Amino acid sequence: MIKFLDLQKINSAYQEQFQEKMKLILDKGWFILGDEVKTFEANFANFCGAKHCIGVGNGLDALVLILKGYILQGNLQKGDEVIVPANTYIATILAILQADLVPVLVEPLIETYNINPNLIESKITTKTKAILLVHLYGQLADMDAVIEIGYKHNLLIIEDAAQAHGLKFKGSHTRAFSFYPGKNLGALGDAGAITTNDDALAKTLFSLRNYGSEKKYYNEFIGFNSRLDELQAAFLNVKLPNLDSDNNSRRAIAKRYLAETNNSKIVLPTVKIIDNHVFHLFVIRTKNRNQLQDYLLQNGIETVIHYPIPPHKQEALSSWNSLSFPITEKSHKEVLSLPISPIMTDDEVSFVIEILNKY
Repeated sequence: MIKFLDLQKINSAYQEQFQEKMKLILDKGWFILGDEVKTFEANFANFCGAKHCIGVGNGLDALVLILKGYILQGNLQKGDEVIVPANTYIATILAILQADLVPVLVEPLIETYNINPNLIESKITTKTKAILLVHLYGQLADMDAVIEIGYKHNLLIIEDAAQAHGLKFKGSHTRAFSFYPGKNLGALGDAGAITTNDDALAKTLFSLRNYGSEKKYYNEFIGFNSRLDELQAAFLNVKLPNLDSDNNSRRAIAKRYLAETNNSKIVLPTVKIIDNHVFHLFVIRTKNRNQLQDYLLQNGIETVIHYPIPPHKQEALSSWNSLSFPITEKSHKEVLSLPISPIMTDDEVSFVIEILNKY
């Protein structure tokens, strides 16, 4: 069986270093916001080319904290509208709702699955104050077009980079990251971070993640308990130096999928610039998805559907269920994610391609 993502095999390569880090932390006896968190924040900020990194509990918290931070600074206020892709994991939209802001959904480009910049301006009103972008599956959204729109309408641009570790970003916007175990840079549990060049926002976020307190027992804001765990930070410090090479391995596999898969029943993703994609997922489309998924499984290939139900059709957002976003709905009915990871062998990739071409 070719697993969709063999996390046990990926992390086994680091087992000795993980154990050393665990012993070090146990010996120190400092478990919250210690040296490992500070080191990771410095390392990841440097890796991303950002002035600041704020380690938090998970990717959803990262998004919520960014929005709450902008509210505290006066850049946003409750009830403001935020442009967001209709085609995204629901966490992006939940963050906007949890910050008491109003999500305004925009359809994607079917070729890239990222937001269609040509549709954004028609959704802008006097209440629109921000665009929350998603680099879905690890592919850079059309930043040039979005930045131009943001500048023209004086809108904040915030990036959900939960699937885009190691991407060559454009601009110096504030970004949210998730280090969920299956990500390109994955922890061994929940973890997240925010990167920003905004000194004032960073100061606010460091406080917000820690009960709204910069100095212990002195609370400036109504804050959160969302701190990057010391042990998870240690694991991330071990894995971060390999992120670029891991991403290059993913790109090499993606290049083979793109070049060698030849089946009229399967729609391959559109990738204009390979360096603008870190291939967190390699997503194909087909009209008979369940049939293809069963066929691949019968042949020893595990796949995953990201995601079967679009956010506006979820029970949790029942007031939106009557809305129509046909491109988003089409993609959610047809997408299927193939195995892709740094530990896949050439033979495994060849086998996946062979079986796809025989379908």
